[in-house]
Amino acid sequence: MQYDTKHQVALITGANSGIGLELTRKLLHEGWQVVALNRSEVPSGDRLLQQAVNQGQLRIYKVADLADYNSLRRTLQKVRESEPFIDVIFNNAGQSFPELTYTPQGRETHYELLTIVPYLITMELKELLLKGQLKTVINTSSSALNMLKTFEFEQLEHPLKFRKMLGPYAASKLALSLWTEALAPSLAKEGILIRSVDPGNNNTVRKGQKSGLPIWLEPLMRFTPPPTHGAGLLFDSALGEHRSKSDVFIIKGKIQSLPFRTLAKPVLERVEQIYREEFRKVDI
Repeated sequence: MQYDTKHQVALITGANSGIGLELTRKLLHEGWQVVALNRSEVPSGDRLLQQAVNQGQLRIYKVADLADYNSLRRTLQKVRESEPFIDVIFNNAGQSFPELTYTPQGRETHYELLTIVPYLITMELKELLLKGQLKTVINTSSSALNMLKTFEFEQLEHPLKFRKMLGPYAASKLALSLWTEALAPSLAKEGILIRSVDPGNNNTVRKGQKSGLPIWLEPLMRFTPPPTHGAGLLFDSALGEHRSKSDVFIIKGKIQSLPFRTLAKPVLERVEQIYREEFRKVDI
């Protein structure tokens, strides 16, 4: 397939539901091409999305499980073989889970999916970013990290206890923002900008799905904005006021200093080690 390189290209993880789906709609409406890393197809009843699929404006690469390295490795290889370039990567996929679970690699699921996988995707697709114009990575973080009173990064892989939202989820989002900050200087030397962004509170609870929200928070979700709100914040973080910034965490459109910044380097070092020794399986 011949792609129209006059248009900008965004890669979005988790583009089949919630904020990722609304961000996909917004980008398509703005004339972007979207590369989606999804576990499933986009909604069949959405005329805009189906038309974009038929015209090649929306290209879906299925991955059985982002947290399964074999599945992710195969899918990213297909992206590298098929896409000529990428302008912006939105590492958006992820959610809060209702209980403690582990991935095929033996690590806690929040940490694997929310902290490590965005790094793997960024590194594996860096060459496509370098061929794009904007060369930008947006990592979806969370304001929940501000509620952490302690941060034991050594326990991210195997937490000693579980707490909805303010346990492994918040800690993993903090770890994501910390390695984003620590990695930014080296990526900037190659011309790549990277920042983490809180998309705000959005009602992304799906009917019939177990919630990772604390009981007290669940009834309040119906009063929060729809996912279009978060999609707008992510879009603005990539193309708005802070589009030239790197090494920052953005919340409510403002740059905020991260807590526990002294641990940014060791968090990054551990994620890099996992990428090198487990995902790439390269000894250096």
